[in-house]
Amino acid sequence: MDTDALRWFQLVADGYTVTEVSDVFGVSQPGVSRALGRLEAEVGTPLLHRQGRVLRMTHAGSAFKRHVDALVNSLDDGLAAVGEIVDPESGVVTLAYPLSLGSWLVPGLVGAFRARYPRVRVVIERTAVGEDGRVSTQLAARRADLELTAARVAGQGVVWQHVLDEPFVLAVATDHPLAGRASVGLAEVAREPFVLRAPPSGMRQQTLDLCRAAGFIPAVAMEAEDLPTIRGFVAAGLGVSVVPAQGLSVPATFARTRLLPLTDKGAQREVGLAWVEGRPLLPSAEAFRRFVLAAGRGGPDERIAATP
Repeated sequence: MDTDALRWFQLVADGYTVTEVSDVFGVSQPGVSRALGRLEAEVGTPLLHRQGRVLRMTHAGSAFKRHVDALVNSLDDGLAAVGEIVDPESGVVTLAYPLSLGSWLVPGLVGAFRARYPRVRVVIERTAVGEDGRVSTQLAARRADLELTAARVAGQGVVWQHVLDEPFVLAVATDHPLAGRASVGLAEVAREPFVLRAPPSGMRQQTLDLCRAAGFIPAVAMEAEDLPTIRGFVAAGLGVSVVPAQGLSVPATFARTRLLPLTDKGAQREVGLAWVEGRPLLPSAEAFRRFVLAAGRGGPDERIAATP
């Protein structure tokens, strides 16, 4: 059987769309669909059926998947073991992360880890925009060993552990009337236009929840998919925004905006590390996992979390 078809069946059975699978593996959607059809022909019965816009497992598919999971995991372990034997002096860690953690937390962690383990190569995989409570397709498809997340995530076999809390701050233009303040509450900008992260986004939802707790629903003036664009809109005077502090000591001026600490309760987001239980990590990946969690517990590398 085609091992790629087995991996694609795993992901579709776990709730990923054919589009997501095709994006991860760099193949066409019709190619994925044809491979799944060939797999069903080889098995001799339908494994998936369409329910609305998604594919669901048939009873035969559910029975088949348990064995596919064991088979693919064993194959991956065997391939990884061969890699360790071929190059025992250095390992590879593949880390997935969202863009909002890439400008401050990831470089600091990787740099400090490489200083301690200079022969280990760290490969980074940026995840898609938006947090929907699931691990990335990179981690689900085992293209990544570990994933740094900007929210709690869950899924079959997924383990998530807290690393740190990142404060949210209010971004205003440098000439805004509040720019000289040491801190601010969201109720003070209830009548201001807001610049929000485009949906789907966990950051957007947290901002809306914080505004509701402060007694208002924000008037959305602009939306953007990334933090640099959001800061650009704020700097241009098009609105205020709630953004993560990204390791900066606030209040501070950054990227032509003024960042102010928020006094609102719950103005922070959880940053954590996720991996899939039952997939033994190679020594290099296990070392990185332990290193990140130790930094989050306030060990000798606590300073990393505060380095932009």
